[in-house]
Amino acid sequence: MSDQPSILQLILDASLIVQAVLLLLLGASVVSWAIIVRKRRLLRATQAEAARFEAVFWSGGDLGALYRGIEAKAGTATGMEGIFEAGFGEFSRLRTQPGTVPAQVLEGVQRAMRVAQLREIDRLEESLATLATVGSTSPYVGLFGTVWGIMGAFRGLGNVQQATLAMVAPGISEALIATAMGLFAAIPAVVAYNRYADQVSRLELRYDTFMEEFSTLLQRHAASRSS
Repeated sequence: MSDQPSILQLILDASLIVQAVLLLLLGASVVSWAIIVRKRRLLRATQAEAARFEAVFWSGGDLGALYRGIEAKAGTATGMEGIFEAGFGEFSRLRTQPGTVPAQVLEGVQRAMRVAQLREIDRLEESLATLATVGSTSPYVGLFGTVWGIMGAFRGLGNVQQATLAMVAPGISEALIATAMGLFAAIPAVVAYNRYADQVSRLELRYDTFMEEFSTLLQRHAASRSS
């Protein structure tokens, strides 16, 4: 039967500094996984909502009725719905003002949609910086714990006359756990950050395309009314 200490025992026997590093990395891992799960749900829901709204928008229905249906949500519309609501609402307001030329109407609509888009991107990017921070700093925090643990292991050899590998192995093993924990916290955070940042960029491009197409429709409508 093996008498090698378990990982849990190595952690319990580690110095306070190493234990503090492990606890910090564990907390960072828990926080990053919570962000990963929440952000995954948010982006999936946003992508599904954008696909659903585009299908309704391009179905040829009445845009006024679509706007009133979104407006009935009392400001809870997000994503592409929120951008459309901001643009169409501004269009409806400006075209009723006397003396407003089509170019001014279009400029106001584009500005309103851009503000709504910026708010939406900010909502989607929330907490991504935390994932980036965990992914970039966790390996170094783990390395600090490893270096500290190895220093403690070798300091313990100063009071013995004959040093053996068996004497220093437990100290080195507990120190290397900090490196492993740093990678355990960093790798999922880095992978998730890269994946989610790419999805946010794709959604931003999708919003830009919709805004250009919607602006073109409104420009034609405004020009036909003024002629």
